[in-house]
Amino acid sequence: MLAATALPALPAQAASAEGEHLEGRLASGAAYMMDMPARWNGTVLLFSHGYAPQGSPNPAQNAPSPQTRARLLDQGYALIGSSYATTGWAVTDAVPDQLATLDLFGQRFGAARRTLAWGQSYGGFVTTAIAERHADRIDGSLSMCGLVQGGVANWNSTLDPVFALRTLLAPDSGIRLTGFTDQADAKSAASALTDKVTAAQRTPKGRARIALAAALHNIPGHNDPSQPKPGPADWAGQQANQYAAVGGLLRTAAFSWRQEAESRAGGNPSWNTDVDYAAMLRHSSVYKEVTALYKEAGLTPRDDLRALARAPRITADPRAVAWTRNTSAFTGRLTDPQLNIHTTGDGLIPVQAESAYRRAATAGGSAGLLRQAYVDGPGHCAFTTGEQLAALHTLERRLATGHWDTSPEALNSAAKAEDPAAEPRYADYRPTTYPRPYDLAHRDGPRHRAQER
Repeated sequence: MLAATALPALPAQAASAEGEHLEGRLASGAAYMMDMPARWNGTVLLFSHGYAPQGSPNPAQNAPSPQTRARLLDQGYALIGSSYATTGWAVTDAVPDQLATLDLFGQRFGAARRTLAWGQSYGGFVTTAIAERHADRIDGSLSMCGLVQGGVANWNSTLDPVFALRTLLAPDSGIRLTGFTDQADAKSAASALTDKVTAAQRTPKGRARIALAAALHNIPGHNDPSQPKPGPADWAGQQANQYAAVGGLLRTAAFSWRQEAESRAGGNPSWNTDVDYAAMLRHSSVYKEVTALYKEAGLTPRDDLRALARAPRITADPRAVAWTRNTSAFTGRLTDPQLNIHTTGDGLIPVQAESAYRRAATAGGSAGLLRQAYVDGPGHCAFTTGEQLAALHTLERRLATGHWDTSPEALNSAAKAEDPAAEPRYADYRPTTYPRPYDLAHRDGPRHRAQER
């Protein structure tokens, strides 16, 4: 259980006819910010921000965007949030700092009529951790494009595409995929594999193999709003878009971010022993694209899948698995309603993460409290202001009435009312299964073996 940090003295605040704005630092060193409107409606929104890479700027945030922040203040909501005391995979800092910010709000403004936790990306993970572990502090939660598969599943799934790329494009390279000594080591490995991927993208065979690696992570063929939208059978266009996302994965999560997480965990928390990549490919959301590109290149996926099956596998450090499980695997047990929203074209946290949390919540007995809704569009956390506010107000209606209405029609109507200039995009959608789920609600989890050194 994560405990809240001690509270500092409240700083002087700026007050105006529009309300009050407070900024300061918690005892942990994390920055916080609070906005109290002049006419408070009694609800406080505790916002958890996304992942901040190690060494990057780390300001406090209390809303997903300036536009959403302005709209919510106009509607009378109090907005609060912290920076978390550290950057990177700050799983042991984020929840305590958020709870300390909530405590500080109560000290300054008194008890709220209603408290809602919400967050995006990594902040969706933080929000869900608060919902599962500290349900007594909130009334409901909203996770947007959240890392709701949990930490163990996340790092396993991040390993799979780079394992395939190394095996198929650089089998004798010795490029490290885990167990990095420092950031320089991780970035050197990322650069070496990136060079191999860049060269492979110039040939039909290489493009097919990059598509296979992307399929193991369920990277969609349209994953950024700036990309051209390929047609349903435009395999070349889809692969080009995936290639861009694979490049981003190599620059960030698969190497640099992994090294920082490994340093916290005390070793490598990921493994692919006993993983059946052939079965994983068959269940991938982009399986048809891969088979088509292999056929065009004069290859058969069967041969490359056999190469993956024969390749030496990566084992995990049990201590690192235990630390990651204890700090960032979900139980699936909710006490209050939670709504999750996700874009269908998310290349960083693929939409299949929602399947993983649905699995956990069902096993944990919380399926009735959980609802998931999908925005039909590319990008990570690429929601409009209206789509965000529609989700938030839908959660509030569930709390007020005891009934969910998360139909696309209801969500789109609410989004249009909030943001008439933007076309809402909620749609009927059901993601494919997450390739390697891991949660605390299932006792039949995979076996762990120590990483060979």
